[in-house]
Amino acid sequence: MQGADAISHRPQPPGAEPGARWWFGARLFRNESLEDLEFLLDEVFRFPGTRIRFGFDGLVGLIPGIGDLVAGLLSLLFPLAAWSRGLPKVTLLRMAVNLAIGVLVGSIPFAGDAFDIWWKPNRRNLRLLRRHIGRPHRHTWRDWAFLMLLGICLVAVFALPLVVLAWIVLWVWHHR
Repeated sequence: MQGADAISHRPQPPGAEPGARWWFGARLFRNESLEDLEFLLDEVFRFPGTRIRFGFDGLVGLIPGIGDLVAGLLSLLFPLAAWSRGLPKVTLLRMAVNLAIGVLVGSIPFAGDAFDIWWKPNRRNLRLLRRHIGRPHRHTWRDWAFLMLLGICLVAVFALPLVVLAWIVLWVWHHR
């Protein structure tokens, strides 16, 4: 077999979800990898003497301006994994909203970091992914268009704090 037939009959990689639509993504976004990433971002540390857990998402969020952006970019792997597995658009939208809430509220100094520790968008998105994993569907041009629109919206969400920061800096510089 050659060409498209050889690709379409390629066996699933070890650990890939049945019905995954993107072969490389299925291998890259194995359940174990996503669970490890969620643990690192949301739960790897514990406040001593409490049951409150937090991860690198809460720590890098303390870096003004760029911390929430970096954590948000890593969190984008969950919606991308969900898309590659063929999850419904509404689930992708819910994941995007979880992520947007985490980034927007998380960009508020200190209070936003406390919110991130409570909100845990990566855990929420991993749960959504697990819940809908048995319902894959074929991607059409509409799915690709939705993914592009989702990406544009998420870029806008991440760019908004940087634009506001730049506006404040220019305003202060102009009025001194």
